[in-house]
Amino acid sequence: MNDNQQQSGTTLNRAKPYQLALFPLNNGATNVYYVLILTYIATFGNTVLGIATVFASFMVTGMRIFDAITDPIIGALMDKTNGRFGKFRPFMVIGSVIMAVSVVCLYILTPFVPESMMGLRYALFILLYAVWVIGYTFQTSVTRAAQAVLTNDPKQRPLFTIFNTIGSLAGMGLMQFIGPILARDNIFGDYNRSWFAAITPIGICISVLLTILAIIGIWEKDQPKYFGLGGGKQQKVKISEYIDIIKANKPLQRLMVAGGACKLALSIATNITVLIMLYSCMMGDYDGLYMPMMVVGYIFAVPFFGLTVRTSQKKGQKASLMRYVAVAFVCYIGVLALLLLWNPNTSMHMQIMSDGKLALNFYTIAFILCFGIGYGAYYATADMPIPMVADCADYETYRSGKFIPGIMGTLFSLVDKLVSSLSATVVGVAVTIIGLDALPTKATPYTDGMNIVVIILFCIVPMCAWALTLWSMTGYELDGERVREIQEVNGKRREAIAQGMSVEEAMEQYPSH
Repeated sequence: MNDNQQQSGTTLNRAKPYQLALFPLNNGATNVYYVLILTYIATFGNTVLGIATVFASFMVTGMRIFDAITDPIIGALMDKTNGRFGKFRPFMVIGSVIMAVSVVCLYILTPFVPESMMGLRYALFILLYAVWVIGYTFQTSVTRAAQAVLTNDPKQRPLFTIFNTIGSLAGMGLMQFIGPILARDNIFGDYNRSWFAAITPIGICISVLLTILAIIGIWEKDQPKYFGLGGGKQQKVKISEYIDIIKANKPLQRLMVAGGACKLALSIATNITVLIMLYSCMMGDYDGLYMPMMVVGYIFAVPFFGLTVRTSQKKGQKASLMRYVAVAFVCYIGVLALLLLWNPNTSMHMQIMSDGKLALNFYTIAFILCFGIGYGAYYATADMPIPMVADCADYETYRSGKFIPGIMGTLFSLVDKLVSSLSATVVGVAVTIIGLDALPTKATPYTDGMNIVVIILFCIVPMCAWALTLWSMTGYELDGERVREIQEVNGKRREAIAQGMSVEEAMEQYPSH
């Protein structure tokens, strides 16, 4: 497969198979820390450092907001970068190093501070968390921005979702499997200091390996001839122009809403505290239910990945996202009904094994089907807004002639992170409302009101987020046909510039419409 192939009289930038497979591992590398930090940081602060539950939860939100604010700054810096190591690779390396060092200091070294110096513990918790956020922003910004140079073929871009999910499984999924195993009583115990000391180096090694593979994947494409309309000229965009870009780029506005809603649904419904309340406090068998249900979700997602790619290639990513988010919404109506019927004193509760034997009841089978199909459909589309950012970046080039993938990607992630930052605070406040002074663990008994909290956080919040996604995509302009039109115009401009025409002349000869 050649990097560039002719289609409709214009040249398409196409990626090689290994590039399509390896570069999305950058998202897997950062998703390792998504689990390691965003899932467990509040638990670490509360149970290991002795920091107040509400403070730890609000810190997650505060730092997520800080993360969002740093996004456009780093995005602008990325758009101005074009050194001997390219535009994107330096940010991947720097981000990986910062995250590794800060997490070691936070999870392994901070607990050595004596309890009598609680003020220092609070200070280090905030400082190291903030440093980690900067590194996280460096590397995550590349995932969205570099897609614009990886490929602009509408047939290839949907494949990013599949490879991105594989990368996430290699990062986030692997950590989600390893974490509960190490937390078993006969290994390190219930998310204690020893558990954090053990999981940290494992996570760092996984993330560094995935980062190296992702750098290999983007290496050849990280050069000026693949930047926008070609020529390698860097666009100078002032901070004050961000608002104008958002106002003019209507598809980006819609995608911000959809992406933020999708992330909110994922971050709350998969929050470890919510899952502990569901599988342990309510159903009474965390070790026997958490892992099997996670596997169920992944198994059901497999056929949906094929369906989403097929739909995206035929009708565009917009149609695919809307169709399968709708499937998830309908299935979660069933999950909601089952949780409303939950009663631990009857057969209306989940049970897979009993006395070492398979003991599935009707309630469990119904839950597996509704949850499995719904989660599978949603999981297959959860990261679809990421490759759609590249379409918005191409639209901006089509509209204004500017190649600013860093800003486009980070403007999207700004809203994404601001919205998803609510997750830890929402969970922390919900737990406090039902009278708990600390986040629940496997040893926490059921408390009145937990079922209501789970119903709201595990079902109603994701369903509201999906409804918002469907609404925002209804007015999204970049369907399959529109994306092909944009690529054709940009391709003609690129060829004209390569033959000596200026950007302004090419824009005038091949205007947007």
